Amino acid sequence: MNATAAKLAGFAAALAALFGVGAAAGSIFQPSAPGGDVESAHGGEMAAMAVRGLGVAENGLRIVVADPELRRGRTEQLRFRIVGEDGRAVRDFDIEHTKRMHLIVARRDLTGFQHLHPAMAADGTWTAAVRLRDAGSYRVFADFSHDGEKTTLADDLRVDGMADLRPLPAPATTAVSDGGYDVRLAEDTSRAGEESELRFTVTKDGRAVQTEPYLGAGGHLVALRQGDLAFLHVHPTQGDDGIGFEATFPTTGAYRLFLQFKVRGVVQTVAFTQEVR
Repeated sequence: MNATAAKLAGFAAALAALFGVGAAAGSIFQPSAPGGDVESAHGGEMAAMAVRGLGVAENGLRIVVADPELRRGRTEQLRFRIVGEDGRAVRDFDIEHTKRMHLIVARRDLTGFQHLHPAMAADGTWTAAVRLRDAGSYRVFADFSHDGEKTTLADDLRVDGMADLRPLPAPATTAVSDGGYDVRLAEDTSRAGEESELRFTVTKDGRAVQTEPYLGAGGHLVALRQGDLAFLHVHPTQGDDGIGFEATFPTTGAYRLFLQFKVRGVVQTVAFTQEVR
């Protein structure tokens, strides 16, 4: 072997050793979810099951948005289809929370929340009128059930103009709905991987307000994780002391809770920041 060949062989051996170290390090240090750390490997499996809406495809289905570019401050018709692996539009959906399709829109900084119920045409195209006041990048979630399997698919929308991004509000136990109702979130230390009870009470001028059923329950709650906007499972609970839900937060970090309830036929929306330890 000449000197040049010997040098090349030595370089190749060093390179292989370097890649081996990198692979070993990669197997030890796994990147955490944007919301924080899961405390164990079992928790990692739980985290994958507890969130949805991280991609455009899941369970053999895919969301196809017709035009993701929207104009700021204009009422636009947002059109999309849910297609199967054969590329054909799916047209049979189960009824979940009294609707066949729930469409959630939120800006990447967790502002501009909207919960819409689109209408489906005969060809499987869903359409919803949406008006986005502020510029920026938005996440749109199609939340539905098909053949008994609950699925949430998500894609990005873009609204023209310079985005004035806002920091996530600090956690607080009280907030005011868009219709002027005072809402209190019962204090509860939420821990990653453990079931939490989220209970809300509604008052107006210091007096308890009797809410009406909305979407088949006392209220509707959407929980989104800061960072990747993972969509969490939440389940309404029965009770006479306010509006209740059960949720399992898969990772530590901040989450934004969007509560909707109905009073005198009008749907109210209010948001809270939940810090999970």
